[in-house]
Amino acid sequence: MTDNVSESISRQIWEEKYRYLEQGEIRDATIEDTWRRVALALAAVEKPEHVAAWTTRFYDLLRDFKFLPGGRILAGAGTRHRVTLFNCFVMGRIDDSMTGIFDALKESALTMQQGGGIGLDFSTLRPRGMVAQQVGAVASGPLSFMRIWDSMCSTILSTGARRGAMMATLSCDHPDIEAFIDAKRDPRSLRHFNLSVLVSDAFMAAVQGDGDWPLLFPLAPDEEASGEIVERLWPGSDAPQACRVFGRVRARALWEKLMHAAYDCAEPGVIFIDRANRQNNLWYCEHISATNPCGEIPLPAYGACNLGSINLTRFIRQPFRPEASLDMDAISEAAALATRMLDNVYEVSLFPLPQQGEAARATRRLGLGITGLADALIMLGLHYGSPESLRTADEIMARICHAAYRTSARLAQKKGAFPKLELERYLHGAFAGKLPADIQSDIRKYGIRNSHLTAIAPAGTISLLAGNVSSGLEPVYDWQCQRTVRAVDGSLVVHETQDYAYRLFRSLHGDGASLPPAFVNASGLLPADHLAMQAVLQKHVDSAISKTINVPREIGFPAFSELYLHAYRLGLKGCTAFRPNPVTGQVLAASGPYRPERGCCTLEREAD
Repeated sequence: MTDNVSESISRQIWEEKYRYLEQGEIRDATIEDTWRRVALALAAVEKPEHVAAWTTRFYDLLRDFKFLPGGRILAGAGTRHRVTLFNCFVMGRIDDSMTGIFDALKESALTMQQGGGIGLDFSTLRPRGMVAQQVGAVASGPLSFMRIWDSMCSTILSTGARRGAMMATLSCDHPDIEAFIDAKRDPRSLRHFNLSVLVSDAFMAAVQGDGDWPLLFPLAPDEEASGEIVERLWPGSDAPQACRVFGRVRARALWEKLMHAAYDCAEPGVIFIDRANRQNNLWYCEHISATNPCGEIPLPAYGACNLGSINLTRFIRQPFRPEASLDMDAISEAAALATRMLDNVYEVSLFPLPQQGEAARATRRLGLGITGLADALIMLGLHYGSPESLRTADEIMARICHAAYRTSARLAQKKGAFPKLELERYLHGAFAGKLPADIQSDIRKYGIRNSHLTAIAPAGTISLLAGNVSSGLEPVYDWQCQRTVRAVDGSLVVHETQDYAYRLFRSLHGDGASLPPAFVNASGLLPADHLAMQAVLQKHVDSAISKTINVPREIGFPAFSELYLHAYRLGLKGCTAFRPNPVTGQVLAASGPYRPERGCCTLEREAD
């Protein structure tokens, strides 16, 4: 075992989540065995004469946690378990009928049983109180059915299957939007869901202009067009639908209601859905209305994506010294190799549903990102959020993005482009159209293997596995914390942990040395620092970013609400802020245990 995994929490995570045991027999004696198993499984799809060479290269990338594939890959690749290697799914459209709803529930259960986290858009379900003409029944509304999903997820957990993680979205003009916004005020309600409101550009304009906002829903096929009727492009539909207006509210009042819910209980989050669709590489053939559980992968119906994170702490030379530097060329090389590894997952993974396999292979989405950013900045002597830290993060993500796109174009030359590629329309997309000229030239010449290549996931569990490096792009919460991990038998095990960079500094300079100024944690940052980092990275991310802005309990409501408006002005695709509050408590605390059942995007609600 390595020193990192010898930490109790890292060891527990490896042993209980990623170590391969079959019928009680140990197949992975060490973490190195896990890396060899994964490397061989993903190299096996290469030409036979090249398998050994690719296995070695993949193993070298995994070794010492330089690259952290998604948890499903670590747990399932190279095993005999009939499981999916994909972390992220969005389920199909929920048809507004009992048959459609319970078919969707069954598909969700089958997906979570294999370890997939799911996203669902409930906007297609008629609002509470609306009469279903064909059967004469009164609709109970989306929230009533979300509770059934929540119970199903709890049941899946009780069977010993991997924990479920779900995202529920609802359109900002659905008549039940106010009930959706307040759903999490009861801390016992929908505890297996993350919630996000689909916020349109038109709504944000109405908020800014203090205008009225219609709450509406598409007419049923058998419904008479009475009252006020407007046309809207509704989630789950490819063409504008005739919608009946149920009422009107002041847009600004609805926005403030959303902000108060986020302020009081940390949910719902906000997805700027028009921007997500406008900047989608597949804008010409997809309409997106949901994301995976932590929000970094917007996906169409039955869409799937596999993830991986480059651990930036392993690319620092001479940490904490004035001459400390980041090996950018090595990061580019790692990104190129990781792209090939993740692409190979498509050839070896199973899918819970045939529709998911078909949709996934039509686009071959990848979500290559980063973890350990905050620790890497500390090791370089850079204050998180400072201009120099933003420039460094910008270069890191640009290197990863461009290396991934160049690799994907070369893979298309040898293995073929993704089936849904329409070359000229793809290159005219908002993101692809801004790629460097040489990459666009290669795509025009060879096509591209993967529709999307970059995303930044929370990477919470795998970052703990790697020695508690700072997760994703998040700042370090605190240098020492108690963290609680749920064991296989359902019990909670509390671990004392130290941040990776802090522990490394102490090992080099002793317990008495003063921490350099770069050692800044979340409590020492302004909310604007979080947003600035998210915005600079988003320029090079074709999917999205999972980011939680930690703010102090004492922040005033006007300043909290302004965060979301600033996120919209910065061009972000979404925003989630966490303020310690009586409903959800505090996600992490140096003096108290980490409670995985509380808060957005925690270990218990991340599809690791």
